[in-house]
This record gives sequence, structure tokens and C-alpha cells, in this order.
Amino acid sequence: MTTGFPERFTGSFTQQDPIPEAGIAAALEVLRHGRLHRYNTLPGEISQTALLEQEFAALTGARYALAVASGGYALGCALRAVGVKPGDKVLTNAFTLAPVPGAIASLGAVPVFVEVTDSLTIDLDDLAAKLGEARVLMLSHMRGHLCDMDRLMQICDAAGVTVIEDCAHTMGAAWNGVPSGRHGAIGCYSTQTYKHANSGEGGFLVTDDAETAARAVMLSGSYMLYERHLAAPPPEVFERIKYDTPNVSGRMDNLRAAILRPQLQVLPDQVRRWNERYKVIEEGLRAAPGLTIVERPAQESIVGSSIQMLLPGWDAPQVQEVLRRCAERGVELKWFGAPDPIAFTSRYDSWRYAPSEPLPQTDRILAGLIDMRLPLSFSLEDCALIARIIRAEVSAVFQQA
Repeated sequence: MTTGFPERFTGSFTQQDPIPEAGIAAALEVLRHGRLHRYNTLPGEISQTALLEQEFAALTGARYALAVASGGYALGCALRAVGVKPGDKVLTNAFTLAPVPGAIASLGAVPVFVEVTDSLTIDLDDLAAKLGEARVLMLSHMRGHLCDMDRLMQICDAAGVTVIEDCAHTMGAAWNGVPSGRHGAIGCYSTQTYKHANSGEGGFLVTDDAETAARAVMLSGSYMLYERHLAAPPPEVFERIKYDTPNVSGRMDNLRAAILRPQLQVLPDQVRRWNERYKVIEEGLRAAPGLTIVERPAQESIVGSSIQMLLPGWDAPQVQEVLRRCAERGVELKWFGAPDPIAFTSRYDSWRYAPSEPLPQTDRILAGLIDMRLPLSFSLEDCALIARIIRAEVSAVFQQA
């Protein structure tokens, strides 16, 4: 029914689904006995964290899994585990979030940024041209977009470049049926509140390489308690590396593990729900004047927890006007083209601790890149309304140009 007033969305873009009741019950049990530290166990007891690691390894199909304090810690731990040292160069996407170059710089290593494509994935041609500069690629599946992982692994394997996958936005996603994080040597995941499982902060590292896994466990602060892990290599592997691997403590605790275990069980259903919402927004925006949808390849099994759209060729005041008009109608959009960082939307040339050469292709794409979260608290009707609002405001500004 038409009221004469523009439609307005009144939901929250930061509200999460509640923690499952099973997770709340498990967390209360941990609080009651007080053994929050992962190695504080009774004789014969298996910690919540060790069980979580075993379950995450099974979920991803990895031989080994380690639960850690954050996704950013997982990235730094992975770099150390494969031997990155101060002064080493590490390839990474120009379009990513600050923890990725931050993990590289925290080791005293040097990020080498690779261009992004209009599909928002790493430019494989630019990557191939830069492979001689480094022996490690930290590949960010930024905002859930997977590149052609088959081709990427072919060119990296041929060049002897080790691939670490940043899967903060792709837990539950896959390329050609292979889970995100399982193409490269190491996969790193986040369980920060806005990711696909929510423990406030937290993360995982997975690998099939026994020595890499053992180094990661020692780095995380296991002391000599590594035999209390279920998803780790046998003791003889630790014997080879335990005195040469520093303790850079970043363990997950039993409270967060208790909260996460039931969430892993429902992840496939959560993925289905996210993708339903993504499809409604995508279809509502398709063919909108002045706006381009990022098409997803058939080989990619996505997790649509956020959606990106491009306003190609728009100048900054036009983009800012779209953001302003949508915000007035309750729709919160983020823009990666702003000259200065705002919230999480910093860009490669914002990170002054990581000097970079200009990347004209990336600059062009980010200048018109709009990003929006899709919380599961949104109904499908909410998503249809949001799409109508964005479409109307983009069209209005486009027609004024």
C-alpha cells in the first residue's frame, strides 16, 4: 500500500544471530568448573578446544587444525610456520583488510601488493609477473570472492611459491568442490563476531603438513603440552622442532571453543540462509542503471554474508551522495574508495607501514566499490526492501549526473 513516503529500513546491520542454546549451556559448564585455559584439564579430560580442533579438521578435510586467539594471529602464525623472516617479501592482494598486510609487517616482512580484477579477486596475470619477487603468497579471499584457484595453484606451484589462504570471509565456501583454505599449504580462518562463526574473537589454522602444524602449535604457546591436542601431529614431529620454535602465545580458550562447537554443526544451514539473502539482494539490483553486480563463477560455492556492487566511472561526490541517501533510509553501505580509512574500509595506500607503488587498476575498481553486510537477522522481505532502496537511490543520483 502506497503511503506517499519513501520506504525506510529499520533493522541493524551489526546484529548477529544468538549463540545456539547448546553453546550457551557448554559455556556455562566451563564457567562453573573454571578451567578456561585449554591445557587446564583433569586426568583423562579432553578440553573443549581440543575437541573443537578435531571437529574443524573434519569439517574442512584437513589433517591438522589449531584454534587460536584471532584470525589475524592465525595469519602471523602461518607466516612464521613457513619460515618468513624479517626483510622477506610476501605477495598479497591490494584489495584486502588491514590484518593481512599487518600480519606481514608484524614480522618485519614486506608486503608486495598485487592488482585486483573487476571480479574483486587477485589479478592472476599481475601475480604471475610478480612471482619472482617472493616465495610466499598470502592470498586474501576478500569479502568472500574466490579466484580461479586451479590456475592460481598451477602458477604458484610452478614458481615454488607457498600459498597461505586468508579465509576470514570464506569459511564454508569452496572452489570446484574443494573447501576454501584447502588449496594452499595453510588455511587461516576467523571467528570474530562478524564472520561465519562467532566467538567474539578467535580463529583457526589448518594444514596437511606435519612439521608446519607442529610449528604452529608450538608458536601458539603449547609449551610442552602438545600431546593434549587431538588434531596435531604425533610427538616425534614435535621432537624435531620444539627447541627451535619460539612461543608467540595466541591460544584459544575453552570458553570460546565451547561457544563455537555447536555453531560448526549448523554452518551448512547458515550458509544456505546467507545465500538466500544474497540472491534476493543480487536479483533486486541486477540491471540497475549505473550499477554493476559482481557476477560469481559457476565453480565458486559462495557464502553470501556480504555483497559488493560497483559504480564504475562515478566520481567521489556521486558515490558519497548515494551513501548519504541510502543512510537516510536506513541502509548502511561502506565505500572502499575514500581517501582516508573509515572503520574497516582502509586500502593498500592507507597502510604507510607498507609502502606501495600505485596500482591503477585497483584504484579504478576501489573508486566505485560499495560493500554491505547481510546479517542473518535480516528476513528475505528485509533484503527485498534494502535492494529497492539501493536501486532507487543509485538510479536517482545516476539520472542527475
